[in-house]
Amino acid sequence: MNDDWVLRVGPEVEKHPAFPRRVNAEFIKVLSPTEFQMRVWERGSGETLACGTGACAVAVAGVLNGLMERRVVGHLPGGNLELEWSKEGSVFLTGPAVEVFSGDWPVSR
Repeated sequence: MNDDWVLRVGPEVEKHPAFPRRVNAEFIKVLSPTEFQMRVWERGSGETLACGTGACAVAVAGVLNGLMERRVVGHLPGGNLELEWSKEGSVFLTGPAVEVFSGDWPVSR
């Protein structure tokens, strides 16, 4: 996925009139039936390193569209995620959970 493409198309999708409350967008490249590459554009934040719920949605959509198996690995800028959509309907996500940012929010008086 071309960096310029995601940075150009992400804001357009987020603010498209079809989504009056704005929307998150996942950009996917299926690498094989067991792997995909993903980049995330989050409403109000821009491109982020990862999105667990988005990756879970990609895993389910991949199966429903006949592109991926029920167990897949997603490659995101923030790290790799292992996903499994069980036949019972649950989606299991395994991957790193690390603090990547911290800060202080000023209290207004």
